[in-house]
Amino acid sequence: MKMKVKNNNINRGAAFISLIFALLFFILMARFLYIQGTGEVDGVVLAALAEEKYTKQRVIEAQRGNIYDRNGNPIAEDTSSYTVVAILDEELTVNEDEPKHVVDPQETSRKLAPLLKMDENDMYKILTKPEKKQVEFGTYGSDISTSLKQEIEALELPGIAFRRELKRYYPNGTFASHLIGYAQKVTDEKTKTTDTIGMLGIEKSLDKYLHEEDGYMKFQSDTKGYKLPDAKEQIVPPDNGSDVYLTIDQTIQTFLEDAMNTAVKEYEPKKVIGVVANPKTGEILAMSTRPSFDPNVRNIENYLNDVISYPFEPGSTMKIFTLAAAIEEGVYNGDATFQSGSYSVSGGRIHDHNRSGWGAITFDEGVLKSSNVSFAIMANELLGSEKLLEYIGRFGLDKPTGIDLEGEVENKINYKYEIDRVATAFGQASSVTPIQQIQAATAIANGGKMMKPYVVDKIVDTDNEKTLVDHKPQVAGEPISAETAKRVLGLLGRVVTEGTGRNYNLEGYQVAGKTGTAEIPSPQGGYLTGKGNYTYSFLGMAPLDDPQLVIYVAVQQPKLKVTDAGNEPVAMVFNHVMKNSLQYLNIQPIERDADKDEHVDKEIEVASYVGKPAEEANRLIEKVNLRATIIGNGKNISDQIPKQGEKILPNEQILLLTDKEANLPDILGWSLRDVMRLADLTGIDVSHSGNGYVVEQSLAAGSILKSGDKLTVKLEPPNTLKEEPVEEEKEEQEE
Repeated sequence: MKMKVKNNNINRGAAFISLIFALLFFILMARFLYIQGTGEVDGVVLAALAEEKYTKQRVIEAQRGNIYDRNGNPIAEDTSSYTVVAILDEELTVNEDEPKHVVDPQETSRKLAPLLKMDENDMYKILTKPEKKQVEFGTYGSDISTSLKQEIEALELPGIAFRRELKRYYPNGTFASHLIGYAQKVTDEKTKTTDTIGMLGIEKSLDKYLHEEDGYMKFQSDTKGYKLPDAKEQIVPPDNGSDVYLTIDQTIQTFLEDAMNTAVKEYEPKKVIGVVANPKTGEILAMSTRPSFDPNVRNIENYLNDVISYPFEPGSTMKIFTLAAAIEEGVYNGDATFQSGSYSVSGGRIHDHNRSGWGAITFDEGVLKSSNVSFAIMANELLGSEKLLEYIGRFGLDKPTGIDLEGEVENKINYKYEIDRVATAFGQASSVTPIQQIQAATAIANGGKMMKPYVVDKIVDTDNEKTLVDHKPQVAGEPISAETAKRVLGLLGRVVTEGTGRNYNLEGYQVAGKTGTAEIPSPQGGYLTGKGNYTYSFLGMAPLDDPQLVIYVAVQQPKLKVTDAGNEPVAMVFNHVMKNSLQYLNIQPIERDADKDEHVDKEIEVASYVGKPAEEANRLIEKVNLRATIIGNGKNISDQIPKQGEKILPNEQILLLTDKEANLPDILGWSLRDVMRLADLTGIDVSHSGNGYVVEQSLAAGSILKSGDKLTVKLEPPNTLKEEPVEEEKEEQEE
């Protein structure tokens, strides 16, 4: 009886268990059918999950567009930088003979810390952090150069690796910095992605062209992340940024930067502003201000480009346009006389800088002596203030130029009171920007046609070599006739040879221009007083008979010695930039023949020396007042730069290549122009840093050169650019 009860219990238990398994089976089958039908589990699409798990994506890095000067020299470019990484995870080492982690933190610290300029103990603490699998060294180990990376690699330290990144690099350092601006990496807080964004200058205003988009490659992988053999790839190519070509000329810009550096060092002014333009086209060849900054470091004091964003009372440079208006209207008689010294108008009295005047003088003399009274009479009696205002508009001095740079501001023509209308004629009461003066001056230098200034030459899509933007010269107006422009140039030439601009009289070149000395408003009201508390300037053009360059230089509040004239720092900058730029552009210098009183051409046409013995070629070159540099040990000349027929200036260098292997000469003291000529002649690749003249060369003098060899040079400005002072009639404060 007991046995029967026990069997019944067992049967019931077995039936119950079978029922449980049957239910589980039906549940699993139902679940399986559901998943098969819908492809989802708990709202998650399994296909997408598998795609995410087994599909890998690798970034294909794009490059931001480069910025070049007019000749294709890089001003801003992407370059590789590296971050030092230390691997501490011992599990990554599978072969003790080839360790993949830091085996000896103490030895690693001893060797690596000096290269990263880091304290050895601090590095040891980082390398021995518990539970860390990988560490970095902060700013000490980030953004290191390729050369330092190679130096570290040579130590063969186990566990030391590198992460490559692209960074924005400005090879010339402080160089048209407010114009170029800078770009930097910015991290989006939401997406945690990092992008390079233009923050100032051209980098910002043309960011939509310069900006890049990374591409990527997708592929199917196994569980360990390796690409499957037959997996199809999906490739989205990178979209590289477009390249921007500027009108800036690297050589002329270097002349300007070097001269400004010298003026700042000697006179410590509050501001220096300099612009060089081609008056035939409106192209800006150089533009800079002080204080400036190195975009690699971003040590910025002033974020504004003062050339376009700093309107101020210009002083006597404004007289150029009042004079042009009077001549154009037919009311100017240079031989007519007026009483100098002072002149009464409603609301005040106007004085010459020589307050007692020079007695009765002609209007031509008034121009040469920069007489405020003469220009007050022109504005008030000869032209009339309304006609003067019309010409201010014709010369574009009442509105922004529209230059292709962000940040150009409005100026103010103060015409409410009679005293202000008259004072505007000689550069007070009203304000203008340096770029407005440059634009207006192109009309004087270009036969009456005023050219709109611009800095962007073209923009090229590098991926398909398509030109997206191609700027052409644009006439902004014709305020005066060619005949008037010629007469004004003649008078401005006399200002330099006979009048207040004698400090700007260059040997070999005739300069036309006008000095300016402007008051600076005081925070307490009125104007600042005392020696040096003015803005000194010069607006000049050369050569006189057909100006190829217009240059404006202004220096605010230089620290002057008792014996210094206010325009000396201005002349230091202007003279160096104008003379060197004209020579660089192969504009022939002239000299006055004392007997015939005519100009003598000093340019020399280069002969052919190819095929001649090296010694004979050297002798022939010295005979015509040129210099020869022979490259190689061969007996005969096989090539030369400059080529036959080119015209160069006396004492310039001709590079001669012999018919045997080329050897590198000692190039210390060479200009960048000569170094690039050497590269063209020998086929080597040259990279450079800095401005000025060569002070370091990566290959030793005498090294054998082969096509494709790489030469790196460092340039620095000369110790001084100050030229011999010329006696001048000091133009003092103009009221």
